[in-house]
Amino acid sequence: MKSPLLSEITACLAPISDTPALDASVLIAHVINKPRSWVMAHLELTLTLKQQKQLDDSLIRMQGGEPFPYILGHWEFFGLQFDITPDTLIPRPETELLVEKAIAWLQRKPAKRSVADVGTGSGAIAVSVALNVPDVKVLATDISSKALQVAKRNAEKFGVSDRVMFIECDLLPAQIENRKWSIDMICANLPYIPTSTLHGLPIYNREPTLALDGGEDGLDPFRKLLKLLPEWLAPDGMMLFEVESTHGSQVSSLARSAFPKARISLHPDPAGKDRLLQMEMSP
Repeated sequence: MKSPLLSEITACLAPISDTPALDASVLIAHVINKPRSWVMAHLELTLTLKQQKQLDDSLIRMQGGEPFPYILGHWEFFGLQFDITPDTLIPRPETELLVEKAIAWLQRKPAKRSVADVGTGSGAIAVSVALNVPDVKVLATDISSKALQVAKRNAEKFGVSDRVMFIECDLLPAQIENRKWSIDMICANLPYIPTSTLHGLPIYNREPTLALDGGEDGLDPFRKLLKLLPEWLAPDGMMLFEVESTHGSQVSSLARSAFPKARISLHPDPAGKDRLLQMEMSP
């Protein structure tokens, strides 16, 4: 037996969602402020007038093309529910590979405890690393002040705000007063979609262009950051770049040209596509 309400919302979402039944149950749970499991166990649930209005408004927004995560105001990443807004990119499962590699490297190297998350967005990478490596210190940067507000909120939400420093800048700051330290690990999920390609994608104008547009060939942010690394990255440090699946070899070539002695490798995501460039510096 199915909930009449759940069946009705599933039917509404069928034309616009690949997973209408799942999205319907998540949306109802969001509206009534209950776990999804509760919704599935209470098939005859009814909504108050206020809840019905919120549900109707949410459906209108979804039918208008607004991404579901923005309607919810949060999205799961690395087992955590991160607050998000249209000022931040929606966290993707493939980015969890970067976090997994970062945590594993830091756990193998207890003396390495300074990390930078360049282009932090919602703070998903910075907060996930800080939460799983309790003594790490993270510098989280973003060019968007509104994105940083969301990231700060997430750091507070998960109790790591005392170990994450947020700075508004393009990639890395020109300077930090009295800085006498280098960064052991730099993580970056940079904009990597070529401008012309981006304009033809459904994601265009639905998520922040600032977080997606990588310039004419999608590689401009990588070139800029690679030029900054000698000033920031420790001599025996680690660099982790998320890359567009067809750009793995090109980003590798850029990294090899900039750092010919570094150990560079590409890691595939669960779909088998090039997703993560790892670069370990030689002291």
